[in-house]
Amino acid sequence: MKRIKFLLLYLLLSTSALFATGIKTKPIYKDPSQPVEVRINDLLNRMTLQEKILQITQSSAGSNDVPQNRLEVAQKSNPQLGSFIYGNENAVLRNMIQKDAIEKTRLGIPVLFGCDIIHGYRTVYSIPLGIGCSWNTDLYRQACSVAARESRLSGVDWTFSPMIDVARDPRWGRIAEGYGEDPYTNARFAEAAVKGFQGDTLSAPYSIAACLKHYVAYGASEAGRDYVYAEVSDQTLWDTYLPPYEAGVKAGAASIMSSFNLISGVPGSANPYTLTEILRNQWKWDGLVVADYAAIDQLINQHVAANRKEASKLALESGVNLDMCDNCYPENLEALVNEGKLDVSTIDNAVKNILRLKFRLGLFESPYTKELPEKSRVMQQDGLNIVKNLAEETFVLLKNDKNLLPLQKDKKIALIGPLADEKGELLGCWSGHGHPEDVVSIFTGMKQEFGESNVVFAKGCEIDGNDSTHFGEALQAANRADVVVVCLGEHSWWTGESASRSDITLPSLQLHLLKTIENTGKPVVLLLANGRPLALEDVAPHCKAILEIWQPGIQAGVAVAQTLSGTNNPSGRLDVTFPRSVGQIPIYYDRRNPARTGEMGHYQDISSDPMYEFGYGLSYTQFTPSDITTSSVTVHEGQPFQVEINVTNNGQYDGKEVVQWFVSAKADKIARPIKELRFFDKQMIKKGEAKTFKCNIDPLRDLGFVDNKGHHFLTAGDYTISALGKNIQITVTPKP
Repeated sequence: MKRIKFLLLYLLLSTSALFATGIKTKPIYKDPSQPVEVRINDLLNRMTLQEKILQITQSSAGSNDVPQNRLEVAQKSNPQLGSFIYGNENAVLRNMIQKDAIEKTRLGIPVLFGCDIIHGYRTVYSIPLGIGCSWNTDLYRQACSVAARESRLSGVDWTFSPMIDVARDPRWGRIAEGYGEDPYTNARFAEAAVKGFQGDTLSAPYSIAACLKHYVAYGASEAGRDYVYAEVSDQTLWDTYLPPYEAGVKAGAASIMSSFNLISGVPGSANPYTLTEILRNQWKWDGLVVADYAAIDQLINQHVAANRKEASKLALESGVNLDMCDNCYPENLEALVNEGKLDVSTIDNAVKNILRLKFRLGLFESPYTKELPEKSRVMQQDGLNIVKNLAEETFVLLKNDKNLLPLQKDKKIALIGPLADEKGELLGCWSGHGHPEDVVSIFTGMKQEFGESNVVFAKGCEIDGNDSTHFGEALQAANRADVVVVCLGEHSWWTGESASRSDITLPSLQLHLLKTIENTGKPVVLLLANGRPLALEDVAPHCKAILEIWQPGIQAGVAVAQTLSGTNNPSGRLDVTFPRSVGQIPIYYDRRNPARTGEMGHYQDISSDPMYEFGYGLSYTQFTPSDITTSSVTVHEGQPFQVEINVTNNGQYDGKEVVQWFVSAKADKIARPIKELRFFDKQMIKKGEAKTFKCNIDPLRDLGFVDNKGHHFLTAGDYTISALGKNIQITVTPKP
């Protein structure tokens, strides 16, 4: 008994001694077995006000840092900041900054590193406007997965992508970054991007957080000018601009970026209706809202805040959680709290949202990125194959007189134009860490596909300017050939942020070159490499075939050459309308019906019809659709039904067909668009074969509409469902 008492006393004294020496249990927030919300609350309760404010502040690091300056940059970076925009191509600087955050701060909160990965990290694929023309969301999801893997292995946890602004003005430079003019199209590609970037779980080794931007109606900026006013009714906000964001939220998007623009007088970055009422209260979303670059400070320019302190209060209380790079929050929030003008709980809510993302990404358990050589991180063969296939599916055949395309391989081809042997311009705007030397030029691809002796090249002229002194070389090349392929288009920097243009025609020098080549009498194929819809009415008559290739990324030359040869049958369909001239803008497919019919109200000096409409695109083969059939022509709310159409390939080539299902209402309590896209599908159909395309219709979701409060409704009456020029009428009866 004495021995037992002695042992108990010894254990008690030993335990007391251990506690006396300072050994403590692990904090709850560092315990991965605990629920995320429990960890968030535990960490938040340990933080000072200053630590909280720094967590909702973002700065930048990298890009311009030479190797010998990396340590200095890391030392100057405040490791208590919540996030950095990371510009370097490897994880070395990231790990230096992260090491300080983990080891030299009181709480060891990891840093979140973000970057603009819009269409590829290093393995750059087509611009998003081209991707929408593929109508292949699964292939796009795979491309986003490649971008996520390269990003995470290079030190990036978070991408500011996808951009899902519905855009209907080709003068706006950022039209290149989204998926065109249609809400449904943007919604489906938003889902694909989120799933591709984030994978099954954010904590997976190759997953990064997605960011839906720019929330909301940024694409409606007046006259295609960047950062400016957008006049949007509440009803249009709900039926046109919000659906892609709702789809992205439902897909699990980790973050959203607030927009620069005014939305009917209220800035997107200080808008409690969109940022709090819709996002938090109606959609029940718990992700992170980050301001666009310096958007909080710019509330002063928009005359809704008199100074940076007012701007900080307005943005934070409206729902902007993370201050991107203008330091408004760290300069002003503490003073606002001390003055009694800001409740600490508002800061706490913002901090919770950034901590939640860090926990979900697994940064507390795995804060560092393994430093791998470049060849182990980027430009892997599987990624190259995916982006090549994606590029091919983005190409839209706009014209093909007398089946000039595909080209026969025994023909002599003259390859002419300022973009024919170009590399960097084919990356497009926002090309991430793409290197021009990685790009396969069209000239290189053509020589590989058709044989070096069968392809002769002449640049002819630059993209713009007035120097025609090299036209003679182009003429000599054309005269030596059986067919001429002319590569024209835009500079990559003519689209993107702050790249609005009033003139969307080809530069006059390029048009002059095209006409000069046409005069040789040789058949001319036009390749267009551009970042926006172009006005082509003065261009189309001077060539026999037109292939829109957009800015297709690093596998451009391979994809283009294999399409011209017929190895790939172009299957792209336009996700945006091509106007005849700037005077038609805005012009888009789902306009609402006018008060008067016929020619009344149309332009007197030009056609009111577009040059190439939404959904347009030719093929090398001939697809023949059947009539549409349905499981029921009379339905009521809550009664799903199915429509089908059979498509036969009667041509000489295997090819992929896109079926787009549209809905039109005969009459409704709110005037509706002429037609609205509700579903699309894409399938390979071999020559001589037929495929059945099916669309499952939920009456409320697919035939119904939305009011100015976001409430969906279905009106009894007649509706038309159409696809490939075929129609069927459905009658909706009152719900029994």
